[in-house]
Amino acid sequence: MDQLQEIAKNIVDNFELADRAREKALPLHRQAIRGCSLAIRAIHRHEIETAKEQLQKVGQLLQNIDEILKPYPSVWYAGFFQDAQKEFVEANLTLALVTDSPLPTPETLNVDGAVYLNGLAEAVGELQRHAHDFMRHDQIEESEKLLNKMEEALFILTSIDFPDALTRGLRRSTDIARGCTEKTRANLTAHYTTKQLRQDLQEFKARLVQG
Repeated sequence: MDQLQEIAKNIVDNFELADRAREKALPLHRQAIRGCSLAIRAIHRHEIETAKEQLQKVGQLLQNIDEILKPYPSVWYAGFFQDAQKEFVEANLTLALVTDSPLPTPETLNVDGAVYLNGLAEAVGELQRHAHDFMRHDQIEESEKLLNKMEEALFILTSIDFPDALTRGLRRSTDIARGCTEKTRANLTAHYTTKQLRQDLQEFKARLVQG
């Protein structure tokens, strides 16, 4: 029994250390999530340098979290750290796709493949928002470019066919990305049709006046 008590004590001591690491990492996690949100908001406002600065800060926060949690795999893989990584990927890919920049790789972002692909799926939703902003300003060509990128991303995502245990819910994320892409295509078609109809009516009125 003395041996059992010693084993239990060692386990409890490890739990305490892991819990301390978790409590230390959680505030950094919240800062990282907020930083990604601020970066995406800056992207939609076309404040590109601000977005880059935010993402640089987030990258450092994630590195700090990684160092804190790395000795404790049970906490590292608990999920909240991967959620922050996914938001980081989403913001970085959104920035690259909107600015026609080279895409960052999983290696450069220091994330695994599943996190990267789920971040890509969520970036499709941000491209939808950006495309709709262009539509409101009647910048149809820019909207079409983003729609093409959304469709290319969706094609890649739908080609990934592995169990959710490996891809961490990628199918659901892909379904959401598909819905965003289809809605953007429909809205762009409707916008183009309305614009064309308005132009036809104006030409018809002009002919009536001349006649």
